[in-house]
Amino acid sequence: MYSSKKNDNQKSTLTFSSSTAPPLPQFGAAPAIGVPVGIPMRSANLQAPVPWSSGLYDCDADADADVKRLIRVAHAGCLTCWCPYITFGQISEIVDEGSSSCIANGAIYALIMVCTGGCPFCFSFCYRSKMRKKYKLEEEPCADCLVHCCCERCAICQEYRELQSRGFDMSIGWHGNMEKKNRELAMPPVVQQGMTR
Repeated sequence: MYSSKKNDNQKSTLTFSSSTAPPLPQFGAAPAIGVPVGIPMRSANLQAPVPWSSGLYDCDADADADVKRLIRVAHAGCLTCWCPYITFGQISEIVDEGSSSCIANGAIYALIMVCTGGCPFCFSFCYRSKMRKKYKLEEEPCADCLVHCCCERCAICQEYRELQSRGFDMSIGWHGNMEKKNRELAMPPVVQQGMTR
């Protein structure tokens, strides 16, 4: 099967005869590639980020919007302009799913605002990051820290509008929204009577 011959330099080399080649090692089935069958893929991690429902500078509503939406946008914009700590407190309570209160986070925001001379972005950008991860939103137009550093009030307004577009009534907080949702689910469906004989 193997022959050993010496070449002109007197080194030993191995050569294979053409009739018998050494067997390839057998280790079972071919290696698996891809995703195993029966194991669910984590599609949430593979899902592409979705865009925000409104832009960073969409504080003014478009002319085609209904009156209720115009009032909500104007209310949120004015409230955030004069009292950003109230709007931030409402956002933080919803993002934290009620584990922190609107009043506590609003007070912390106001305290940081007073102590730092109006720069509470070091606290508020963390909630933008939490919100983005929770709802798988795009990080745009730039990093969360920069958005809050350069455009604090616009960023808070955008977050407020995003939560409103997802069905949250910001004035009643997390627990109020959950009670409202539970009441809607507990209501029996309305069945319309058809024709009877």
